[in-house]
Amino acid sequence: MRNWNINTSKQKNISINTRIVSKLKTKIIMGIDLAGNPGNPTGWALWRNRTVVTTLIYTDNQILKGIALSKPIIIAIDAPFSLPKTGLLRKADKEMIRRGYRVFPPSLQTMRKLTLRAMKINKLIADKGYKTIEVHPTSTRKALNMPPKDWEKIQAILKRIGLEGDIRTRTMTSHEIDAVTAALTAYLNLQNQTEALGDEREGYIIIPKKQDWRTLRL
Repeated sequence: MRNWNINTSKQKNISINTRIVSKLKTKIIMGIDLAGNPGNPTGWALWRNRTVVTTLIYTDNQILKGIALSKPIIIAIDAPFSLPKTGLLRKADKEMIRRGYRVFPPSLQTMRKLTLRAMKINKLIADKGYKTIEVHPTSTRKALNMPPKDWEKIQAILKRIGLEGDIRTRTMTSHEIDAVTAALTAYLNLQNQTEALGDEREGYIIIPKKQDWRTLRL
């Protein structure tokens, strides 16, 4: 049985079994909680038919390899895809803040490195023909009336809405939970249950239409 290996650090390899991936290969959704620094963990989630596989990866090459192997129909990335044309905030960021969703300015010094990495990766992904959307998992959870940062409760809710796979077998890291939340946003986007805030000039952030998570039907 062939394994799909993604090297996650110098000390550790995490193998994702191709048998699992083969079960996910039809209409795979991918969620990525991108780190600004490749030395820090990036949360990575594959979703199909309510089954979720997650791990932590690090480099751009690992991200691109995972995409090439899984061929998702949509990739939701938790990171800004663009810098504002002027000032600190894009139109999307202003609309998010106006609606009560707390986002950080992409051009802020602490965010700029993440934004530039996301811009680079997004272009590489788009050049391969994949669809990407910018998401903000904390805002997704707020829109769905979930706790924003209580990771234990969030994982319990993700189980209750019907997700299977890794979500039920172990305690996930915050990065993995954000990646699953990103994938959930992409799933809702495919179901026409999201809205896009922003404009063509500076880009859009995709958030769910407001509803209680208890009403979700996966």
